[in-house]
Amino acid sequence: MNLRRQLLIVSLLTLVLPWAGCQFIRETESALRQGQQTMLTDTAAAIADSLSQFPTDFRNAGAEGYDANQLYGHPLANEPLIDGYADDWTAGPETARQLRGADGNIELRAGVYGSRLYLYLQFDDASPRYPSSGGDANGDRVEIVTERGATSVEKFLLATEAPGQFVGRRETAEGSADESRITGYWLRTAGGYQLEARLPLELIGERLGVTVINDRGADHPVSSSTFDSRGPGQFIRHSPVLMSVARGYARPDQRLIVTDLAGWRLAAAGDLSRESGAAAGSGWLRMAYGFILEPGDTSSGIAFDATGRERSGYVQTALAGESDSGWFRSDTTGRAVVAVAQPVWSGSTQTGVLILQQGTAAILSLTNDALGRLIGFTLIATVLVAVALIGYASLLSFRIRRLSQAAELALNEDPAALSLPSANSRDEIGDLSRSFNEVLNQLGNYNEYLRTLASKLSHELRTPLTIVSSSLENLEHEPLAEDAARYTARARDGTARLKKILDAMSEANRVEELMRSIEPERFDLVSAIAASTDAYAATWPGRRFNFRSDAESIRLEGSPELLIQLLDKLIDNAISFSEEDDRIDIALEQLADGARLRVTNPGPPLPEKMRGRLFDSMVSLREGADNEHLGLGLYIARLIAEGHNGTIRAENIESGVVFEVLIRHAG
Repeated sequence: MNLRRQLLIVSLLTLVLPWAGCQFIRETESALRQGQQTMLTDTAAAIADSLSQFPTDFRNAGAEGYDANQLYGHPLANEPLIDGYADDWTAGPETARQLRGADGNIELRAGVYGSRLYLYLQFDDASPRYPSSGGDANGDRVEIVTERGATSVEKFLLATEAPGQFVGRRETAEGSADESRITGYWLRTAGGYQLEARLPLELIGERLGVTVINDRGADHPVSSSTFDSRGPGQFIRHSPVLMSVARGYARPDQRLIVTDLAGWRLAAAGDLSRESGAAAGSGWLRMAYGFILEPGDTSSGIAFDATGRERSGYVQTALAGESDSGWFRSDTTGRAVVAVAQPVWSGSTQTGVLILQQGTAAILSLTNDALGRLIGFTLIATVLVAVALIGYASLLSFRIRRLSQAAELALNEDPAALSLPSANSRDEIGDLSRSFNEVLNQLGNYNEYLRTLASKLSHELRTPLTIVSSSLENLEHEPLAEDAARYTARARDGTARLKKILDAMSEANRVEELMRSIEPERFDLVSAIAASTDAYAATWPGRRFNFRSDAESIRLEGSPELLIQLLDKLIDNAISFSEEDDRIDIALEQLADGARLRVTNPGPPLPEKMRGRLFDSMVSLREGADNEHLGLGLYIARLIAEGHNGTIRAENIESGVVFEVLIRHAG
């Protein structure tokens, strides 16, 4: 992994900052909410104490607790039109109650507006029967049963001879009579009928029940009712007294609900949708809240129960006599609400429950601003840090790459002649560059020592070798024993080989002197190399030489003798690393500023670690103890190429090794 990617990964650690900030906001929101919850609990306790002075309004509404026969009158926001349709009812289909024992789908809605009770019935009946139909005096009908006290029972009948408006009837032991205060509308539908009726609350006692009778003829009516054999249950509706008290205590950003011991709503005031402050702002902020802040319970815990009976967990705890609280968050609006439920006691008797709910818009407004600033600042800081780190990594990578390239170039060129970049910098890269410079200087000195070692050894050893050779020649003229003569002959062979080695060592020095003193001449390189190739073929008949040129004549200025000597060294190297019957290719290519000479041999590939040192003095790849080869041949070839403004290099190819020499015009 490169340095830039490493620093980019390191820059991601800056995301710890927004994480820590989000944790702080989460703890802050939780602490503020706990404070708000404590405040609401204290407020609810005070309001519950004031409600304890109205025990009658609680006891008149389900003091004995929940009973399945109880019927709840939902408060209506506006007065419905009696036309058989419920599209103007604010108590929607979710408030409908299924009647017991129905052989069809019978739903009942009960609502209260002002001093009147409204009923809406839907009945699936494919063949309705009216009182005048077929001579049947009964027909399909709806009975309303109400009780006042323990003995006073009244029954009202809703029936009609034909769809449309009708007037209710009061039934007594003596018979039935019209009750003009009860009006309704019977609407025939494709699958049955819809019935809408209105009657004054003064006709309704403490208990109320509704029965739907489906007349099937032959005295076999089927009835469906809101109550069982125990009789009608309590009729529960909002208490005007408790409503007045609740409106007095409710603040604009609060909702206050009063229930009886069964959880039925007796009063409700306030509107959470009017709370001050912003809820959560844009959609992405709501997503951020959902991810960062505590989720809370589902928002359905703060909505009015459609049945009119509150049954949330914290309300059930309060109904059992213990205060409780909870908080809820909406996934769609981001609004959060804190809710507390406080038992209402009248003396030692619990009469109901007070529910107090308040939105956390003030808290969310605070955290909204804080979260928005945090996210904005964090994004800016993260981008700036990432850009700065990437920029710094790019600069650092550039400096290191320049240093690496300069070091590689120094290994292929004269190390002492190059100065590495960043040597004047005062950082670690500058220290590294200065250390490399010192190493390259020492390497250059060592190479210079190796370059002149051959000439020094040749100069120093030639005089002692001459003395030894002359002494051996004199010994040959003296009478010697057979063993002494044999040893003398061996010594003569050794001195001859030493002389050849010294001649090779001094050859490089002579080439350097020739390159400085030779007068360049103009010659045809093609004809010179072609003639040399013929000579090589005659000298080494076991090898196949192939020469080709893309030009018939290439005129250059230089020393043809030295260039042929360069070719001799390359051919000698190719002969050493090839086998019998191998082909050695010699190619010449004309260039705009000179020529390119390529010599290819099918020998073994060059070791990677030796490619940069192959043309240095006294470096050889030949195996064995052939001490006549001191690694000066390719070094001499390099001197000749550089003396003709050119370069020489070697590369591995699929079929062996190719040596390439660039020779440029003098100028």
